[in-house]
Amino acid sequence: MRFWLRHEEMALEEMVQRLNAVSKRTDEIMHHDISPLCAADIRDQLQKRFAYLSGGRGQDGSPVITFPDYPAFGDVPDQDFQNVMTYLTSIPSLQDAGIGFILVIDRRQDRWTSVKASILRIAASFPANLQLVLVLRPTGFFQRTLSDLAFRFNRDDFKMKVPVIMLSSVPELHGYIDKSQLTEDLGGTLAYCHSRWLRHRTAIESFALLVKQTAQMLQTFGTELAETELPNDVQSTSSVLLAHTEKKDRAKEDMRLALVEGRRVLESIHEPLARSPDQSPNQDQLDSQSTVHRLLAQLNETEAAFDEFWAKHQQKLEQCLQLRHFEQDFREVKSALDVLAQKVTTFTDVGNSLAHVQHLLKDLTGFEEKSSAAVQRARTLSQEGERLIEHKHYAVDSIRPKCHELRHLCDQFAADVERRRGLLGKSLELHGLLEASMKWCDEGIYLLASQPVDKCQSQDGAEAALQELERFLETGAENKIQELSKIFQDYEPILTKDLLEHVQRVFQKQESVEEMFHRRQASLKKLAAKQTRPVQPVAPRPEALTKSPCPSPGIRRGSENHSSEGSALRRGPYRRAKSEVSEGRQGRGGSTGDEESLAVLRRHVMKELLDTERVYVEELLCVLEGYAAEMDNPLMTHLISTGLQNKKDILFGNMEEIYHFHNRIFLRELENYTDCPELVGRCFLERMEEFQIYEKYCQNKPRSESLWRQCSDCPFFQECQKKLDHKLSLDSYLLKPVQRITKYQLLLKEMLKYSKSCEGAEDLQEALSSILGILKAVNDSMHLIAITGYEGNLSDLGRLLMQGSFSVWTDHKRGHAKVKDLARFKPMQRHLFLHEKAVLFCKRREENGEGYEKAPSYSYKQSLNMTAVGITENVKGDAKKFEIWYNAREEVYIIQAPTPEIKAAWVSEIRKVLTSQLQACREASQHRALEQSQSLPLPTPAGTSPLKASTRNIKKLEERKTDPLSLEGYGGPTPQQRAPEKGKGWSKTSHPSETPEDNDGWSSTEEPVNSSDAEEEGRAGPGKLVPGRYTVTRLDEKGVSDVLALRSGDEVELVQEGDEGLWCVRNLSSGVEGWVPARSLSTLLCQGGPVGCLSSPESSAGSAVLSPSSSCSESCTAALADLQG
Repeated sequence: MRFWLRHEEMALEEMVQRLNAVSKRTDEIMHHDISPLCAADIRDQLQKRFAYLSGGRGQDGSPVITFPDYPAFGDVPDQDFQNVMTYLTSIPSLQDAGIGFILVIDRRQDRWTSVKASILRIAASFPANLQLVLVLRPTGFFQRTLSDLAFRFNRDDFKMKVPVIMLSSVPELHGYIDKSQLTEDLGGTLAYCHSRWLRHRTAIESFALLVKQTAQMLQTFGTELAETELPNDVQSTSSVLLAHTEKKDRAKEDMRLALVEGRRVLESIHEPLARSPDQSPNQDQLDSQSTVHRLLAQLNETEAAFDEFWAKHQQKLEQCLQLRHFEQDFREVKSALDVLAQKVTTFTDVGNSLAHVQHLLKDLTGFEEKSSAAVQRARTLSQEGERLIEHKHYAVDSIRPKCHELRHLCDQFAADVERRRGLLGKSLELHGLLEASMKWCDEGIYLLASQPVDKCQSQDGAEAALQELERFLETGAENKIQELSKIFQDYEPILTKDLLEHVQRVFQKQESVEEMFHRRQASLKKLAAKQTRPVQPVAPRPEALTKSPCPSPGIRRGSENHSSEGSALRRGPYRRAKSEVSEGRQGRGGSTGDEESLAVLRRHVMKELLDTERVYVEELLCVLEGYAAEMDNPLMTHLISTGLQNKKDILFGNMEEIYHFHNRIFLRELENYTDCPELVGRCFLERMEEFQIYEKYCQNKPRSESLWRQCSDCPFFQECQKKLDHKLSLDSYLLKPVQRITKYQLLLKEMLKYSKSCEGAEDLQEALSSILGILKAVNDSMHLIAITGYEGNLSDLGRLLMQGSFSVWTDHKRGHAKVKDLARFKPMQRHLFLHEKAVLFCKRREENGEGYEKAPSYSYKQSLNMTAVGITENVKGDAKKFEIWYNAREEVYIIQAPTPEIKAAWVSEIRKVLTSQLQACREASQHRALEQSQSLPLPTPAGTSPLKASTRNIKKLEERKTDPLSLEGYGGPTPQQRAPEKGKGWSKTSHPSETPEDNDGWSSTEEPVNSSDAEEEGRAGPGKLVPGRYTVTRLDEKGVSDVLALRSGDEVELVQEGDEGLWCVRNLSSGVEGWVPARSLSTLLCQGGPVGCLSSPESSAGSAVLSPSSSCSESCTAALADLQG
């Protein structure tokens, strides 16, 4: 750096010296060092032409200055005369001017007095050497005589050191100066144009001034460049280099224009000669040409000096820019290498299984591959620094240490990765030994469990089984852990506490298996040794008879070919092992081998769970890094189509959230259950809430799929797929989360299948149910988000319980008859959504498109509040139909499910909702009844106060609830038959939280269904209902016949009248009791006597129990709650 600064200072000094010399030589060429006057300065004086330099020369080369006949010569100011004389004498070369000037004074038309005055003025003011003065005296006789006399007597007055010759005529002048050196007005042949001479002189001097100014400008510019402080960053250095280059280009342009100007001046001097080829140039023209050539040479020298300086300065700036790029790249590369080195230190896990170690090795290899770009960049940068040093960069002292540091970091990183790979290789080797030992133990247990007991009872069978065991034990030399101490010694660097315990457990299991083999060998040897006489086999007792298992194919192949029996054992599938072990257990009654076999199967399932989980996490990371992150990469922006910009969240959803959950939490927790796979259900249960993130991903999947279909041909996806070397496109990987959440339930089912007698079986069952619930919720939510036209907030309706498509008929009390009849024969296709607080009816609409774009949408039609809904479970004639009715059957919807199973599921779920509401009402009623009894302790006759009567009725219901027989009295099934046989009704009209507090949960108003026709008929003369026995003659009223188990001809008893128009009715044929609204009874009883007629429409084989209004809901619903309980 210091050398470069000195070098640049020397280059600047050299350029300044050369440019100073150019300026000096320019002044010398123009004689500005002698006379600073220029033609432009005295242009007006020169244009008067009282004296001029024609370019003629004397015989010895003396320059000739001509003073033509100028009448106003005496009027020329002294200063002007002095300037003109000074300028004219400065034009010839110093050599010619040193010979002396010849003055030709033409005064032929003047008087002697003027001649005398002119000579005296010239003699007094002429600034240069004189060789000769020639005066053409006046031509008039008198003036000529006068001049001769006066000159002869006044010679001393002129005070000139050179001779002054008075000439009488022009021919005498030709005797001193050749005619070719005189202008035409003096009888010569020299061509001279004063105006042209003046233009040439002005142009030459202007060009000389331009050359000088150019040299000075370049000198200043060079100083400015040399004194510019070098920036410390790439951007500023680039800006300085660009600015200096632009200034250099402008300076070069100025020099080019100066050269053009010089050539133009030279051409203007050559122009007169070009017109007259036969005319030779005079000395003055030759001098002018020489002057221009010398000025052009100086200009070229100026350009050469600047170019040489600029080359050095540009090299300095370019090297500075190279250095700044190198330093910036060094900082980036060093930062990347530091991050890589930090990541290497995080690779501390040595694995807990063979698959885990293989996964870690794969991760390490992938990490190394991803890091190779940074390492290669560091090595390339180091090589680039070495090239800068070779090319004599001025900052060698700064570049060389950085190159050494880069090589050291790369070598250190490579060594760390290699050391890490060595440790994982050791771990892989150890886990390979452990896996081989475990596999050997499992195959040994399989062999012991699969040996047929009945065949081992004979001597030949025992000997064959004994040989089979011995052959298997011979394989232990290759698969067993031989010396535990040697294992500890060889693998000490990787033996963590957990791994050490694992090694000890495997070794203990190996010893246990060997002990089992030794015991079996001892038994078989006894059997083989004691067979000394034939033994008649005796058939076992029937209760002890079991199926004799067949030896497994793998074992049979092993007995036929000793060399391949090891591989055959290894190929034995776990499922076959389980079935044969269970058969062997039945034959032998043993349980140890069976448990070991189940443990093998559980480990197999756990291994599959872990392996697929690791692959899943790796695939998610690959998508996030290879696609999602690249969408933010500025280098890839040009490949992203307009429709894809700023839509990363739509395309990938919450995949990053899913990845972090599985990578940071779930996978690590799963690995903790490697040795106890039967307890893995706890891991799922503890993280079940986190699995809700899949619902968000699946809800976004249609939008993601639609966006993918629009932009799947985008070059961005193709480039990313090429970089990742994926055979499948992105949409296949976007489907991975959906596939994974469905995979868990399969693995849990498999694990539960082999863990039914284990400690964690209940957790596995609960985890499986929870996962299935999540899948159902995800599926339901996919349909829920497709609902259109609903103005409210669907979340206000509570949790979505079920959804599905049904055929729906309507049977409303209010409406046009023709419309009602038409509706009965032509069902509507509706998609129902059952929420906790309402059931929604929607119309399914298929959309055009493919994939998720073809998913249906649902147009909202109507909704029913669950607080006013009742159901009829069975409809006559179709096991797939049920009824949902609203507001005491004012609106009835006949629902036909696709299958009876779907119908049963829906009825069960609706019953649960209504039951929960009824239970809530009953509890609220009990609470209010207790408060009412405390405030009104005295009983009141029935009918005097609905509120008090209701209180008594509730007390009666509470008493019946404690009595098992009271369940029958409310229309419920007998204790022997809890499930309803035909139709069982459930209804709810008001929620406790909606009841006004001032009425204490009761309403004094009645709906028309209970407050009009029925009660008026009950108060009219002979038709009034009274306690007594009645006979059923017809079944018209829906619900009553089924709840009371009525048939035509049954005898019923009206026990007593309750509050709010309810009657307690007992079926004397079956003993079933129930509360029935008076309105229903009045329409069913005959008017002539105590014979009642209970009937229902034939279209319904069963109907809802009690559709009470709000005035009777509390007492009724309390009883129904007891029924449900």
